[in-house]
Amino acid sequence: MQKTSIGKCWLALPLAVGLAACGDSGSANSTGTAGMTQSTDDPTVGTTASTVPTTTGTATDPDTQGSDSIGETTTTSTTSPTTTISPTSTSTGPDPSTTTTTTATTTTTTEGTTTDGTTGTSTTGNPVMCEPGDGMGMGPIEKSFIWIPSQDLSDVAKVNTQTLVEVARYRTGPGGNSPSRTAVSADGRFVVVNNRETGNSSMFAANVEDCVDKNGNGMIDTSQNKNDVRPWMADECLRWHIQWPFAGGFSNGPRGVTWTPGTWDYDLCKYVNPKVWLGYNAPGGAAHFVRIDGETGTVEETINVPNWNGQGYAPYGGALDPEFRPWFGGLRGEFLRINTDQNPITVTRWTAPFNIQSYGFTVDGDGNPWFAGCSGPVSTFDADTEQYTSVPGTNACYRGITADKDNVWIASNGPCALTQVDRATKTLVANHNTNPCSTAIGLSVDAEDFVWLVDQEGWAWKIDPDNVAGMQQVQVPGSHYVYSDMTGGQLLSILPM
Repeated sequence: MQKTSIGKCWLALPLAVGLAACGDSGSANSTGTAGMTQSTDDPTVGTTASTVPTTTGTATDPDTQGSDSIGETTTTSTTSPTTTISPTSTSTGPDPSTTTTTTATTTTTTEGTTTDGTTGTSTTGNPVMCEPGDGMGMGPIEKSFIWIPSQDLSDVAKVNTQTLVEVARYRTGPGGNSPSRTAVSADGRFVVVNNRETGNSSMFAANVEDCVDKNGNGMIDTSQNKNDVRPWMADECLRWHIQWPFAGGFSNGPRGVTWTPGTWDYDLCKYVNPKVWLGYNAPGGAAHFVRIDGETGTVEETINVPNWNGQGYAPYGGALDPEFRPWFGGLRGEFLRINTDQNPITVTRWTAPFNIQSYGFTVDGDGNPWFAGCSGPVSTFDADTEQYTSVPGTNACYRGITADKDNVWIASNGPCALTQVDRATKTLVANHNTNPCSTAIGLSVDAEDFVWLVDQEGWAWKIDPDNVAGMQQVQVPGSHYVYSDMTGGQLLSILPM
C-alpha cells in the first residue's frame, strides 16, 4: 500500500487535510432560539417504506441515557421505491437579514460550471495541461492536518498528521459552544467547525496566505502552537462565522457537514469556488440544509425538509458522493440525499430498517452510504438497488465510521476497539485493540491514507492499515466528540483519480 500520495496536480498545493454525536455527550442548558446572523471576517416529501424487525431488544444510549428498541436482525433488507420532490428553497445574499422564500422551481446558484470536477475551461486559451488527478510529477504532499474539536474547551486543535505535532489551536466561539463536527475542503485550505450548543458555525484558514490582516498591522495575528489560543474573534485565520436560526437547545444545533470541491480551474490547476453544506433543526420540526460559499461565508441556499426524523436531533453526519451530491444521516432515523445535479434541486429521503440503529455515517468511493449502529450492526446501503446489507458479526455501540479504498473503519464502544470491515465483501476483518482505549469516537483517513481514530478522553491514534498494531498515540487535550471528515479524506476519496 502506498503511504504517500504522489503527483496529483490538485494536491500539489500546500495541503492541510483536516466524521461525525450520540444523542451527544455534554449538558444542554440553552433553550433560546437564535436568529441567523453572519459575520464575514474579511470583507410533503416522500419516504421509503422499510421493514421493521418484529424481534426487538433494549439498549441504553451512553450519552442520552435513553433506551431504544432495537432489532436483533442483521440480514439484508430492501426498501420500496423512494419518492422525490422539490423542497422549499430560500436564497440568502450577503446580508442574511434579507431572505426570500419561494417554492423551488429553479436554482439561483450552481456548484460551478461543472458538476463532476472533470471538465472546465482554460480562460487563457492555452492547451489544457492539467486534469483533476493527473500525475504531474509534483512530489509528495507538503502538508496534512487533522482538526480535532474539544467540546469542553470550545476550541479546535490543528494537528500535523506527518509530524504528530499540534501546531495551533483556535476558539470556535465565545464559550459554551460544544463543537463536535469539522469538515475540510478538498485542497485542505479551509475547515468548518459546527457548534452544537450555540447553533453556529465557524470557518478557519489552514494556511497563513489565506488568513486576513484585519487590524492592518502588516502581519497575521494567529495561533502559533497548542498553548497560543487567541481570544474569540482575535485570531486572523478565522475567516467567517454564522449564527443559524436553529430551534434552540443542544440537540438542534448544527452537526452534519460536508464540503463540495468546487469547479476545476485548468489555469490554476485546482478546484475553485468550493461550497459547504450543513444541517440543523429549525423551529417547527423541520431540518434546514444550507449551502454556503466556502470562502466568503455567503449563505446561498436553504433547503427546508419538514418532519425530519432524527430522534429529536439535527442531521447527524454529512458526506459527499462522486456526483458531488451531499448526503446526510439522522440519528436512528432517516437519511437523505440532496440532488444538486437536478434543476431545481430535489431531496430524496429513506428510512433505514429499525435494527440498523444508525449513528455514525459516511459515503464510500462508490457513492454508497455506510452506517455505524448504536447498538446495532455495521451496515451499508446500495444507492442503485436500494438494498441494505448488515455485516455479520458486528453488533455494538458503534460511533464514527470512515471508508478507504479497501476497508471501512468503525469506532466501537462495548468493547472499546477499532473495527475493520472489508469494503468489497462486507465482512468483518478484525476488532483491533487500542491501549489505552477509553471511548473511541471519531474516524478519518488522511491524505496519505493513514487512518486516524480519536478517543474522547484526550488523545488520537495514527494507524497504518498495513500495520494496525504499530499505531502511534498523539495527545490532544480536551474532551473530543467528533464524527466528521476531520482530515478531508472522505472528500478526497470521491474525487476523480
